[in-house]
Amino acid sequence: MTTGRLTTHVLDIALGRPAAGLVIRLYQIEGSRRTRRARSVTNADGRVDRPLLEGAAMTPGRYEIRFDVGRYHRETGQAADDIPFLDIVPVRFGIGDTTVHYHVPLLLSPFGYSTYRGS
Repeated sequence: MTTGRLTTHVLDIALGRPAAGLVIRLYQIEGSRRTRRARSVTNADGRVDRPLLEGAAMTPGRYEIRFDVGRYHRETGQAADDIPFLDIVPVRFGIGDTTVHYHVPLLLSPFGYSTYRGS
């Protein structure tokens, strides 16, 4: 049986480069309870060095990736004050098949974002 994995990739479309140094937290959502499953920081390519989930940790359920974009925008000089327009970007999604690759990319600017199911 093949085991799946969960990955992400963040691109800063305002600066035209990968979003390096962005803090990412992964939570599993069960009813009103949220359990942190992983924390990572993007590398120079805007990716995390290891999958957020893989192997036995890859279980079916509802998940949320929280991208700390406010901190990233302050550190890159794109947010001038302590109250950025975007602070935390949450992306909720479901994992039903634990044998496939789930990829959740984020395209980011200080005033907007988009995401999709990648490959």
